[in-house]
Amino acid sequence: MTLEDFSEQTLELGEDYEGRVIATLITSHLNKKGQQPVLYLHGFNDYFFHAHVAEKFHEQGYNFFALDLRKYGRSLLPHQTPNYCRSVTEYFEEIDQALEIIAEKNVIILGHSTGGLIAGVYLNTGKYKDRIEKLILNSPFLEFNISFWQRMFLLPMAGLVSFFFPYSARKKPFSHLYGASLSKEKHGEWSYNTEWKPIQGFPAYFKWIYAINRAQKKLHMASNIDIPILILHSDSSSRPKNWNEIVLKTDMVLNIDHIKKFGRKLGGDVTFGEIPEAMHDVFLSPKVVREKAFDAIFHWLE
Repeated sequence: MTLEDFSEQTLELGEDYEGRVIATLITSHLNKKGQQPVLYLHGFNDYFFHAHVAEKFHEQGYNFFALDLRKYGRSLLPHQTPNYCRSVTEYFEEIDQALEIIAEKNVIILGHSTGGLIAGVYLNTGKYKDRIEKLILNSPFLEFNISFWQRMFLLPMAGLVSFFFPYSARKKPFSHLYGASLSKEKHGEWSYNTEWKPIQGFPAYFKWIYAINRAQKKLHMASNIDIPILILHSDSSSRPKNWNEIVLKTDMVLNIDHIKKFGRKLGGDVTFGEIPEAMHDVFLSPKVVREKAFDAIFHWLE
């Protein structure tokens, strides 16, 4: 499959503090009536370009949909601040509309990183959470990968600073090495729109950081997801300062110990799928590795 095998539907979401807002529902042309639907939610500095993921689900008899959330990818409008939000609940509106269009009561949500965090919050309080039958999380962003002292002081400071200056930001919050590990122009195997997914990454606005931290704390303290959950993650994390082949074999964005610690708290039926030598986006890992991830998913689903 390629991205030409999908159609795009603009979801009008009214206006917010920056003006007109849209999201984009991406639908596979290979969907067939009666098959169980999968809805994909991307991460930060990201959008849906994972046609190979949809292809794998089609091979197993599933339908496939994806959302480009507001201010991401196909949904980013010229007047908007890329990837910006003040609460993760802002994304509930497009998830609601997508579920209304899919119009099934046995949806599988597949969320990567920040998309996994958003999905976790939605499964606790979302309008149509009862339409979701299973939840698959690909390296969910359940905690910032920073030190204890940074967490104690910097995250509350982000809330204080953003209260007075809502567009203050860390200009380069993440290592450029992760982008370099993905892009075909650098060390990776993937071609994608670098205006929507810059190799250096978009700035992380303090208001966004504070919103993410509040969502994480909600899940740490009081998550009660009552459907089966599968959490995929690498077997190790790394934080190299310069290019090293270890980037292609580890999660260099998140700490896998955090994923395991807080993933257990999401609900009463959580299964972990540790994928040796996987990258942060397990599905963008080298082929032999991501094939193990797909095997783990379909074994779990069966």
